[in-house]
Amino acid sequence: MLKLTDVHLYYGHVHAIKGVTIRIPAGEIVTLIGANGAGKSSVLKAVSGVHPIGGGAIELGDTPLHLLPPHRIVAAGVSHCPEGRRVFYDLTVRENLRMGGYLLPKQEMEERLEWVVGIFPRLGERIGQSGGTLSGGEQQMLAIARALMSKPKLLMLDEPSLGLAPLMVEKIFDTIVALNREGLTVLLVEQNAHAALEISRHAFVLETGSVTLEGESGALLRDERVRKAYLGGE
Repeated sequence: MLKLTDVHLYYGHVHAIKGVTIRIPAGEIVTLIGANGAGKSSVLKAVSGVHPIGGGAIELGDTPLHLLPPHRIVAAGVSHCPEGRRVFYDLTVRENLRMGGYLLPKQEMEERLEWVVGIFPRLGERIGQSGGTLSGGEQQMLAIARALMSKPKLLMLDEPSLGLAPLMVEKIFDTIVALNREGLTVLLVEQNAHAALEISRHAFVLETGSVTLEGESGALLRDERVRKAYLGGE
């Protein structure tokens, strides 16, 4: 489904992504793990068009995403839930969700809104509250629900468990698995490497902007190098 081929990305003179090549089959959960500053979030920004690439190609099926502006990448079927949630604090939950579905016709948008609230019932209880009044876990639900509003083929999640209590982390990961079972392809960036490897099928390890290791997630869970570097030597 998604192909990154020899992708490079720069922030000024900083070479943040160095020839990354990744394949993500349709219907799978694939995770990127690595230390802070390894380039994981930059890969997602490259795919969503938030930051233009400096070389290589990014394709969703036959669509060259690297040639499209961000709004057309969304229309092509890619949705990006960024690190830090980034909800609109002054907008209500309903308004936040509608922002995520702005490309949909009005009737379809309302039907989609009902669908995402069905996934996250707590949002239905908070539908008229402003995003800034929600708890951290509720804001993360809202951020994911907003990303789902555009009816994506590929959902990219950047650190969805960051700063959340263990029970909320479990709920978020259970939701990711449930969405994937319904056919949604997921690209997951997550500091909680153990949890990410447990729910994903395939994983890539990034170090200083390059892929240094890849394989089946179960195998990487048992890999001594991964265990020492990212799993606390478990």
